[in-house]
Amino acid sequence: MKYIIGFLIIFSGLYFAFIYNKLINLKNMVNEAFSVMDVCLKKRWDLVPNLVKVVKEYSKHEGDLLERITKIRSITYDEYSNTDKIRINENINSYLDKILILVENYPNLKANENFMDLSKNLVIIEDEIASSRRYYNAVVRMYNNKVEMFPSNLVAKIFKLKKEAMFSVKELEKENVKVEL
Repeated sequence: MKYIIGFLIIFSGLYFAFIYNKLINLKNMVNEAFSVMDVCLKKRWDLVPNLVKVVKEYSKHEGDLLERITKIRSITYDEYSNTDKIRINENINSYLDKILILVENYPNLKANENFMDLSKNLVIIEDEIASSRRYYNAVVRMYNNKVEMFPSNLVAKIFKLKKEAMFSVKELEKENVKVEL
């Protein structure tokens, strides 16, 4: 009987360690996935002021929108937490949509070489962000499942491992952009 109890204790300890290691592995994958996405977000963060500058030259009276984008960027990107980076990039998404609508009103701007180059880079970066967002959300889903599902949720609770936020699109961004000429 004491062998059975000893075996159960050893098995339970090994199972506990296995679950803990799996949770830590997934947590590290979430951090890695965010880092990959963060590189793309940082590229866009650095590209936006150049885009704003070119648009500003053509649209002096559209200063309010451009001023809001500049205000968001008043804090250094690295000073934001991961949660703040996700939230702020959601704001930048909506502002970029508005800039692209604004561009429709300025045909000369669409033909500007600097604007065309920045737009091309923005499209590439947006594709990278979309790809890295998919990877990040897939890893977060696996991690969150482990944090919430029995029996790994017991281990997660002991070590205070919490769910991570998905990188999602706001309802407003799901709507088609309306361009009025």
